[in-house]
Order: sequence, then C-alpha cells, then structure tokens
Amino acid sequence: MSETVTLSLISHTNIGKTTLARTLLRRDVGEIADQAHVTESAEAHSLIETPDARLMLWDTPGFGDTRRLVDRLRREGEPLGWLLHQVWDRIADRPLFCSQRAVRNVKEEADVVLYLVNAAEDPEHAGYVALELEILTWMERPVLLLLNQVGDEAANATARWKSFADSRPIVRGLLPLDAFSRCWIEEETLLNSVTALLEGPKQAAMQRLTAAWAERNTRIFNTSCRRMAGYVSRAAVDRENQNSRLESSGAMKVVGDLARMVTGGAAPSKRAQSALNERLDSFTQELMPELIADHGLLGASALKIEQRVQDYQLKGRFPINESSGAVAGAVVAGAVTGLAADVLAGGLTLGGGLIAGGILGALGGSALAKGYRLVAGKQQPYVRWTDEFLDTLCQQALLRYLAVAHYGRGQGRYKDLEQPAHWGDAVARALAPRQGQLHALWSLGEKDGPAARVKIESELDSIFRKALRQVLTQAYL
Repeated sequence: MSETVTLSLISHTNIGKTTLARTLLRRDVGEIADQAHVTESAEAHSLIETPDARLMLWDTPGFGDTRRLVDRLRREGEPLGWLLHQVWDRIADRPLFCSQRAVRNVKEEADVVLYLVNAAEDPEHAGYVALELEILTWMERPVLLLLNQVGDEAANATARWKSFADSRPIVRGLLPLDAFSRCWIEEETLLNSVTALLEGPKQAAMQRLTAAWAERNTRIFNTSCRRMAGYVSRAAVDRENQNSRLESSGAMKVVGDLARMVTGGAAPSKRAQSALNERLDSFTQELMPELIADHGLLGASALKIEQRVQDYQLKGRFPINESSGAVAGAVVAGAVTGLAADVLAGGLTLGGGLIAGGILGALGGSALAKGYRLVAGKQQPYVRWTDEFLDTLCQQALLRYLAVAHYGRGQGRYKDLEQPAHWGDAVARALAPRQGQLHALWSLGEKDGPAARVKIESELDSIFRKALRQVLTQAYL
C-alpha cells in the first residue's frame, strides 16, 4: 500500500511560494507575478514518488489582511470552525478568501507546513508573521520556517529569525532555502527535517522518499562531474600542428619575428592558436546546455571562449634567460583587459616553447595570458594549451557547475549571473592539494596526446567529485 506525505507551502502573499515550488519541482507550475494573490487556489504537485510512497507539495494562496483576520478570529469562541465555514467573496474580499483557502489546505491536507518568509525583513517589524504563526498554531500542524531571499547576510539573517522563532512552539525548525538560489544539499536537509517531524508509517515512507531524492541528485552530480571531466580532458590532449609555411600577421608577426631573431625557432602561428580556440569554444558550447538540462532548467549560457588579438607592441631589450628560455624585460602594451603577451624565446632550441595570446570571455583576464605553448613534436612542432591554462579551465568548469546547481528554476530561464566571490576561493582551495595530480595529467596529455584522453578523463572525474564535495560540504554541512 502506498503512503502519501503531504507538505503545504504557506506564506504571506507575494513572498515567493510559487517561485520556490517551481525550483523544488524543477518544472513550471502556477503563475508568477509581482503582485498580491496571484495564486487563488491550492494546487497539489508530486515532488517525488517511489513504488510505495509519494511526496506531495501543495502551493497555496497567500495570507492577506492578516491583522483583520486574526482580530476576528480572536473574538470567535471556535475560531477554526468559524474560519473554515465562513464564506468570503473572492472578488470583493480577496485577501480573506485566499487566507481561508490556505488555512483549509493546511487543516485538511498537511502533514508538515513549510512557512516561507522574506529573510531580508526584520521579523519583529514584519508584524504579519507573528499573526500568521498564531493562525497556524490553531491548525496544530508542525511548521518549518523557510528563509527566502537570504542574500549575502545569511548568517545574520538566520540568527535573527531563529531568535524570533525560538519563542514560538509551533515552529519546529528553521532553514535557509532561497527560491532563486539554493543547492540540492539544502533540499535534502529540508527533507530530513520533515522526516524528523513525522511518526510511524509516514516517517518510514519519508525516509524512503528522501533516499530516492538523494539518489536522484547524486546521479545528476556524478553525471555533471563526468561531463566536466570530458570537457577538460578534450582540451588537455588537444593540439594543433604548426605549419611553418603559414605566415602570421600583425601582433603574431612581431612576436614571431622576435623569436626567430633570437633563437632561429618559430612562434605559434595565429592560425594554430585560433584553431585551438575555436575547438575549445565548441567544447564549451556543448558542455553548458548539458549541465543546464541535467538540472531541470531551461535556457542557455551566453558564455563563450573568445580570442581577441590586438597588435602587441614589444618594447625594450630582450636578453634570453637560458634556464627558462624566457625573454626578460619585455613590456607589452595594447592588451585587452589585462591580457598580456608573455614571450618565451627558448623555442625549439632551448625547449622553453613560445607563449603568446590568451583567452577572454568566460575565462578572461590576465590569469590566462599564458594560454598557448609551442612544443617540439617528434615529427613537427605543435601548439597546445599550457598547464596554467588547464589549471584555470578546471576552476572555471567547477564554477560553472556551482552556478547551474544553485540556479532555481523559479528564476525563469537559465542565464549567466555574477558568481559570489567566495565560490572562487572555495574552488581554488579544493583544487590546491590536487595540483600535483593535475599537472601529471597535463604531462600525460602532452606526451601521449589523444591516446591519453580516457585515462585523463577518468582521473579528472574523481578529482572533480572530491573537490566539489569538499566545497559543498564546507558550505552547507
């Protein structure tokens, strides 16, 4: 026999119930608008099902005109009965009509109430919150207080609301769960909290449902890591043969002439760099739609790997450092947003290779100035990505995962948003102890080329899973 657990999602009007419902359900339900009482009737939706259990989420109408409603309820000898049987006109007295629908749903359907509040508000100043919790107290259903719109002050907001909720016995737990930006780790924490509030067969059913929810999210996580590992491994083994007969122009001609002058070697041709760049852009355009679709989102990323080469002016004297093959003292002008041409003059004779150019767009900035490297191949020289570039590509891949995994469907179609600075720091810390492993993989890619891709992808998959779990665990557990 199948057991059903029911959650009623409740809040004051226009706080974001339907937005959160869409995020949790990973599909578009109800209507969303920046106005009061968009949802007029309670709607039930299946969150997850197993062969013998089902978790239902009710999106209810928002509370409205709470002060007038509570004043009237306090005068009634049997407030709950009066509220449930009173008839209000949905047009003439819409706030009370919607409030009644919400209360009726809680009383008739809910095992647990999810009460959503705007975390940016001060609970002591948002007087309607205390009044609505008073109404929910009459329902005699356990309440989990969910903090929406937590923002950058998550710790302060949580502490403020916890202090407020501690004095209200009906509130049995408090969790940040932003309708716009939340992570699947937080969702599982919510379901575990619901489980703790149930008893008997419903608690056992909820345990099975939570396990199914976790299994689904773990599957998505593992799939994402495999996709990112495949993405980076393709770049790690990619190479473009250098055709010495091709003549570069503009900035690349200046760099090439310099390299040939001091070493007799050759510089990476602009055409070889462009070929690498175009393929990486193609890899990126394949990765992002897959990550977005895996997470039940619509939309697309606008991130592109772009090559923008200006005419670099090499100024000064360029003595050769024989140990590194570098041309010391070069000053580069005309760079785009910090992009610099770092010229290595060792070339084929000193084994240093030549790096010139970089990548902007999604990977932009001076961190990728050393984007390309000319390598002396057994048969002919080729251009490949540098180790430093591949290190940064790993970081960017994980940041892209975090951006997608935190994007709530309630926001609408996926779009690229500015990433919190702490994500970059957390990813860098997680990858730092694994730098030796990564560089061993880049060396393997240079040595064996495409033949090494399967091994590189497999090891990157493991590295990415461990690094991301570290980031998520430190953030949420």
